[in-house]
Amino acid sequence: MFYDSLAEPITFSFLLIENLSMMSLSSAIEPLRSANRLIGREAFRWRLCSIDGEPVVASNGIRLDALSVEQALDGAHALFVCGGMRIAPTDVKRYLAVLRNAARRGIAVGSLSTGSYLLAWAGLLDGYRCTIHWENGAAFEEDFPKVIATGKIYEIDRDRMTCSGGTAAMDMMLHVIADRYDPDLAQRVANQFHHERIRDANDEQRGGRLRRVGSLPAALQRTVQTMQKNLETPVSVGELAQAADLSARQLERLFNQHLGVTPARYYLSLRVDRARELLIYTSQPILEIAVTVGFASTSHLGQWFKRIYGMRPSELRERAGRRQLGQLADVASLSPAVAFGTDPQAKQ
Repeated sequence: MFYDSLAEPITFSFLLIENLSMMSLSSAIEPLRSANRLIGREAFRWRLCSIDGEPVVASNGIRLDALSVEQALDGAHALFVCGGMRIAPTDVKRYLAVLRNAARRGIAVGSLSTGSYLLAWAGLLDGYRCTIHWENGAAFEEDFPKVIATGKIYEIDRDRMTCSGGTAAMDMMLHVIADRYDPDLAQRVANQFHHERIRDANDEQRGGRLRRVGSLPAALQRTVQTMQKNLETPVSVGELAQAADLSARQLERLFNQHLGVTPARYYLSLRVDRARELLIYTSQPILEIAVTVGFASTSHLGQWFKRIYGMRPSELRERAGRRQLGQLADVASLSPAVAFGTDPQAKQ
């Protein structure tokens, strides 16, 4: 693990960003508090900090007092960026500098939910496994090809710790507790929160259209996985059936029985869903997005997009831009080079 096995207490610092997700933060901290109570001493310590030491308001309107990040890093074992946020473009460089400084000092760095964006922009996830909330997954993979992005609920890869947000933060911290002490203590902590099963890093997120996949027959699960891997160049229903060791008729029957649609229509919906994510969370041209999800033209994508979502792709992008997404919205349109301040045009 990222800390000295003899060190105690283990100190976590949480870098708060305006409109952070309180659920993610609480899910990360509460297991540590409960572990301390059950152990009978301060085995874990946590600090809340902000970029300038000023209070930060969470997305639910609760105001959180914070130390300056410089104070919080003193003696810290790990620094987590708390996502679910929006960041002004003028502040991006400050966050990246803080994260790089922490990594240089040997402090583990991690993120809750969309905080993975900042770690990736800082170049601290290149070559590492990481995860992010499922809504942001497709765009994140497109933006950061050097990062090994997964759909897991959390990832711990050497001194990088990322989670998909929400209660996944609890599972990640329960893993830390089990690793530092023993699985029995982690289970006792989980029981305090009526957390029925401690999920591990092999558990996949269940968001969006894929939320029901885990309960489907194995052949359908394999077929959906094949669809996911072939969005840009869709394969035929016959090829999908062959990969699942079924006839095309058997596959059609399974899809209708369990999902109420044909394989072709489900496949199409997956592709349009991916287009929606890319429209919201990237600045890619609509034509490029259409090609990425297997459509030959923007008009072809637009036809199906309007049928499923009731609006054209351009309308969705306009609405998303107006409300700034609430998740790194102010910098979502910047390329990594602009975010790093290395784009020559951005300096003019």
